[in-house]
Amino acid sequence: MAEFKEAPAGAPMGEQLLTWVDNRFPASKLYKEHLSEYYAPKNFNWWYIFGSLALVVLVIQIVSGIFLVMHYKPDAALAFASVEYIMRDVPWGWLIRYMHSTGASAFFIIVYLHMYRGLIYGSYRKPRELVWIFGCGIFLCLMAEAFMGYLLPWGQMSYWGAQVIVNLFAAVPFIGPDLALLIRGDFVVGDATLNRFFAFHVIAVPLVLLGLVVAHIIALHEVGSNNPDGVEIKGPKAPKDANGHPLDGIPFHPYYSVHDIYALSLFLIVFTSIVFFAPEMGGYFLEYNNFIPADPLKTPAHIAPVWYFTPFYSMLRATNDTLINVLVGIIGLSAILAVLKGSFSGKAKVVVLVAALVAAALLKTFDAKFWGVVVMGGAVVILFVLPWLDHSPVKSIRYRPDWHKYVYAVFVVLFLILGYLGIQPPTDMGTLVSQIGTLYYFGFFLLMPWWSKLGTPKAVPDRVTFHAH
Repeated sequence: MAEFKEAPAGAPMGEQLLTWVDNRFPASKLYKEHLSEYYAPKNFNWWYIFGSLALVVLVIQIVSGIFLVMHYKPDAALAFASVEYIMRDVPWGWLIRYMHSTGASAFFIIVYLHMYRGLIYGSYRKPRELVWIFGCGIFLCLMAEAFMGYLLPWGQMSYWGAQVIVNLFAAVPFIGPDLALLIRGDFVVGDATLNRFFAFHVIAVPLVLLGLVVAHIIALHEVGSNNPDGVEIKGPKAPKDANGHPLDGIPFHPYYSVHDIYALSLFLIVFTSIVFFAPEMGGYFLEYNNFIPADPLKTPAHIAPVWYFTPFYSMLRATNDTLINVLVGIIGLSAILAVLKGSFSGKAKVVVLVAALVAAALLKTFDAKFWGVVVMGGAVVILFVLPWLDHSPVKSIRYRPDWHKYVYAVFVVLFLILGYLGIQPPTDMGTLVSQIGTLYYFGFFLLMPWWSKLGTPKAVPDRVTFHAH
């Protein structure tokens, strides 16, 4: 048990209060460890603002959600009317609702950019594997939270979007129908589904999300932040001053807290402009069909999820019999090349051939709808193992071979195209492009142990490169 400190005689009331609190709760210790004495690399650029922005948007979503819950009714007969009541009759209810809906899209924009920064600078590499895994867990929780929250307005797209996604679980072999029934709580999407999703959206998933956010920040501050050079500033070989502080680091507060406040100011200008002048954002943030009450007897002409799910929805739609046949061909060709050109033993070659035959048989045994669900889920799950897929000798894109930048650029462009195609009605050409994008997406990760080692990396400096501004 730590000894109690005493405030100096005649100390100001504020100092006495802080001493009293510190004797019972480590307020000053937490402030020093995570702000004033948390040393971050001094070469952060604008890519590093999105972590703090994500935290701000999380607070916006929680606070606005609390006020929405005060007036929302999770009842299939009353849900849509209660949202209209919030929009029309509750004082400033329209503002709270638009803050929440715009915040959902803002959250995903920020998180996507935050994850991309980690991707290009190698922030998932040792010793930050757990930081990345917790971050991927946050992303997965956000997807669950957004999907369940999307049903709550009980509009046409809410109802039919949930109908389509829940029915996907029925494609799982053996347990699919029972799993879909468990999720719906009924044989159709109805009042029981709405109540379940409301409970998960308001209570269960936010608790898990907050726990993961805390774990993410603790893990980050335990190992220290990465930087655009990928140079460790706190390692045993890193230069330090007489007090043991890294020479290439600066205290997070006030230096980076001021940067984050400036970034927050710019973000709030954009955020409030959208809330006040374009909350629907042309139907991307709030679909126009969702302003129509849910009607189980009238299917919309085109059902598509919200924009932040559409890249993965495109992968689902792209997985048809043609793509399955292509995958079988790729597996067979890869196995033949491994046997003919591989340097491993005869037994190992037999194992490769048997594994290829089993994989091909599995692909042909189950229908394309099931594999579409696997592909859509696998596109998210594969992010969790990224730290063990990248075998490049350097972390940052700055010091990798120049052609690596084109590999990443194509990945981003195809991901954006997949997102656009997921909003559009399906066409033959769109399906073909989606299949190419899906193959590239998984090839980018699954072949990373091979292509990330190719080429000669540039020399990484011993200390971070920093130019004052």
